[in-house]
Amino acid sequence: MPRLFGLFFIFAGVMHFVKPRWYQRIMPPYVPHHRELVYASGLAEIAGGLATLHPATRRAGSLWSIATLLAVFPANVHMALNAQDFDDVPGGEAALWGRLPVQALFIAWAYAAGDWDEPA
Repeated sequence: MPRLFGLFFIFAGVMHFVKPRWYQRIMPPYVPHHRELVYASGLAEIAGGLATLHPATRRAGSLWSIATLLAVFPANVHMALNAQDFDDVPGGEAALWGRLPVQALFIAWAYAAGDWDEPA
């Protein structure tokens, strides 16, 4: 479980550098420094993913990843509330609203990647 989550989160973070304009576009207008924050969130995802891959840092990576997911949640809410601005998203408004509970599943996955049921 930690390996799959870690690789997924690393990939997601790398995408912030591959397609920064897409991520900038979804940021709420009241948040400053869009490009810088896109890169910072990409680095945060990469760091969390890498940390979950090693047993010594797995729990820290799990917590870091959860914090990152919570930090970017406002962008998902912004997209759902402004669906007309994101009409190119497959599934439209329903998909944008559907993404919100999926974030909870990603948080649960990040938690599970921490192997919290294993002895420290």
